Amino acid sequence: MGVQSSELTLSAECDVFEAMASRRSVRAFLPTAVDRTIIERILALASRAPSGTNIQPWRVWVVAGQAKQRLSDKIMAAHEADDPSFSEEYRYYPQQWTEPYIGRRRKIGMDLYGLLGITKGDTARMKYQFGRNYTFFGAPVGLFITIDRQMEVGSWYDLGTFLQSILLAARGFGLHSCPQQSFSKYHAIIHPELGIPDDQIIACGVSIGYEDPEAPENKMRTEREPVGGFTTFYWD
Repeated sequence: MGVQSSELTLSAECDVFEAMASRRSVRAFLPTAVDRTIIERILALASRAPSGTNIQPWRVWVVAGQAKQRLSDKIMAAHEADDPSFSEEYRYYPQQWTEPYIGRRRKIGMDLYGLLGITKGDTARMKYQFGRNYTFFGAPVGLFITIDRQMEVGSWYDLGTFLQSILLAARGFGLHSCPQQSFSKYHAIIHPELGIPDDQIIACGVSIGYEDPEAPENKMRTEREPVGGFTTFYWD
């Protein structure tokens, strides 16, 4: 579904600012259905994301209803069985952690588990909580973002702009989302289930829906480094 030029005109400049400020990873959704036309409009808007020489190196696979449930059931079975045959097909995190990155990673884990009442060493509940990734945290719609294997690092940058555009466009429709690289581990299940060609790498999944305002995990607000902490100005 295309987007008409009038749809690309913002009613107020702050619409974009509000979407950027309010975007966050929601980990509990209401079962409220999302109309397919809204997802189509989100993707049409996101397709305006920049890419080197306009190659647009992304593809999207959308699951909802019974198709989503079947896929979740298969992945959850593998997750619960701790099947060692599954592994990620690309490295997302560094092999050697250093500060400040390890500190930030630990904090978000402690904050999330604290809200959920999960204590240190409670591996069963930790596993259960991580497994909720594979149910799309209860969201009615799931996306998989893929990229052609022949693409290099620059196209992965482009993929990031496309993904962020999806997340921001979702906010414009009053929806929340959660990007999830965790799905990469089960690419061997997702590929045949959705008919995704082997020449496509599953970069991540995305849960989209309406936030459950009563869920404790949705009370979490992550901190951000101030501009002065990550920016160097040479301003004559």
